[in-house]
Amino acid sequence: MSISIYRLTVPMFQRGIASLKTYLDKAEAYAREKNIDPAILVAARLAPDMLPLSGQYQRASDTAKFALARLTATDAPKFEDNETTLDALRERLAKTEAYLAGFSAQALEGTETRQITLPGKSGIVLPGDEYIATFALPNFYFHVATAHAILRNQGAPIGKRDYLG
Repeated sequence: MSISIYRLTVPMFQRGIASLKTYLDKAEAYAREKNIDPAILVAARLAPDMLPLSGQYQRASDTAKFALARLTATDAPKFEDNETTLDALRERLAKTEAYLAGFSAQALEGTETRQITLPGKSGIVLPGDEYIATFALPNFYFHVATAHAILRNQGAPIGKRDYLG
């Protein structure tokens, strides 16, 4: 029995985005409680050479929308990557959710064999199912988990249940 590309993508991305939304709510409450400027959380990083929290949200959003666009040979909406507030990150997630909601199982039928060129300069080409399993999902969850880690590092009260949804 096989699993559909739809089930491996849209609901998975939606679940991760739901976790990211929960993090924003908890980050906002934490900032208010501790009298911290929320911009400090949005700009926080785990290491100097890593993207800040805003970048983790941007890359998670991009991974979800570009994965579906690549699979369906369509154009994904373009976002400016200029979010500097919790509300701007919420807005980006809402736009990403709306885009994801536009995909049906039928739209993704047969995409497991579509040849997908990995982004970047590698030139690696994978069938759609391998692209999702070995690149898109791991990349998406890397950014969700890193957003989680940044907020935990800053003291926000989020835990494993928030990550799991």
